[in-house]
Amino acid sequence: MSSVTNISAYRFAPLQNLKPLREQLYAICRAGNLKGTILLSTEGINLFVAGSAASIDHLLSIIRSVPHLESIEAKFSESADQPFTRMLVKIKKEIIPFGVEGIDPARHPAPRLTPAELKRWLDEGKPVTLLDTRNNFEVDMGTFRGAVPISIDHFREFPKAAEQLPLTDHSTPIVTFCTGGIRCEKAAPYLIQLGFQNVFQLDGGILKYFEECGGAHYQGECFVFDKRVGVTEGLHESKHGFCHVCQQILTPEDLDDPRTVEGVSCPHCYRSPVECRQLEIEKHRQKLQYVTQPLPGSMPIDNYRPLKIHARHDQVKMLDFLMDVLGQFPRETWEAECQKGNVVDGNRQPVSTTHLVQTGQRYYTVERWQIEPDVNPSIEILSEDDALIVINKPAPLPTHASGRYHRNTLEWILRQVYLPQKTPARAQTRRQHHRGDPLHEDIDFRPTRAIPVRARTRSQGVSRPHPGTSDRRSFPV
Repeated sequence: MSSVTNISAYRFAPLQNLKPLREQLYAICRAGNLKGTILLSTEGINLFVAGSAASIDHLLSIIRSVPHLESIEAKFSESADQPFTRMLVKIKKEIIPFGVEGIDPARHPAPRLTPAELKRWLDEGKPVTLLDTRNNFEVDMGTFRGAVPISIDHFREFPKAAEQLPLTDHSTPIVTFCTGGIRCEKAAPYLIQLGFQNVFQLDGGILKYFEECGGAHYQGECFVFDKRVGVTEGLHESKHGFCHVCQQILTPEDLDDPRTVEGVSCPHCYRSPVECRQLEIEKHRQKLQYVTQPLPGSMPIDNYRPLKIHARHDQVKMLDFLMDVLGQFPRETWEAECQKGNVVDGNRQPVSTTHLVQTGQRYYTVERWQIEPDVNPSIEILSEDDALIVINKPAPLPTHASGRYHRNTLEWILRQVYLPQKTPARAQTRRQHHRGDPLHEDIDFRPTRAIPVRARTRSQGVSRPHPGTSDRRSFPV
């Protein structure tokens, strides 16, 4: 016996006070351990919710107590498991995205055709154009025999696709249909607005047709947007799956295929490790072009240069510290820089000349609105894998931040290309090495000084350098 009750319902009606209503419905759903999605808008309500029968009945009674929602009807089905993973109650501009102003299903709906009447037409062989308003991947799972698909990937594409439809003989009725009827609430009136005549919408969609008429004149299953993936003519859960990566319907054979990994791939979109690596390299090459055009140093920005406090400077005044480590500048210069706020602490707050520095603290000198000299950004990514990135470094291009160069450097550019890099377990760092540096034996070098190599090593607690600074030993990715 199925233990989970599934409902889908919608109603186009003018709604007000949406925020209090959202809070009320969310509290009721949480208390009843319901899961699914409820969309609220000034144009109405749309919901797909699953849970115990008692909790579902209570939710419907609350919804029907809202003004203009008294007569909302729900479609019921049963499943062995909860098809949803969480409960969402959202306020949206539209309860079904369409993007066309002036379509008002509450006040100006298209004529409805009952499932029984449609079945009678089809039984009698009456001329009729069945227009499937659903997305292509839904149509692939099943549709009415002889139906005309609108050929879209998202319902927002319907208006443009509908404009390409030829005006048919006005004596032949057009019946639009979708999963539960909500998309036709906007699709059918829009067709009438375009000049089509004798247009109907299938009341309750495919699901209500299944409920009242079974699978007559229908071929396949009906796609649904939950874990059930599809339902049969008896509203029973199908054995199909769905790939959320490529949006392909998966057969039972596809589900058993070793290439099918949930959220990763299926037989339709699987790529071999070599293909995945090439795609990753190409993505990094494209990002490299984006990062270097224009040159990052061509835009003025404050340049923060780090000052590290060693033990011998503990409890020394800032001015004395500056004169000791940067004594090439006169004392008056540092006094003026501190007065301008161009010497700051780790929180970017200005410090005075009498401020006492402490061992281990980090301070910065600030160079305001710096524009860096041009460099050659023609970096070429030759190859990469889980251990190495091999690039061809052009000249002139500084490797590290130094002198007038901070952003126009190889290190800064590669950091933008490879950040953020998701790692499931531990953080990773890339350490830069040139030919002649001591490395592990398993790292192979090209015999040229023109190709620096970034070797990825693993570390438990890698911290990211503060923006505007350079860690000359390693940098995180």
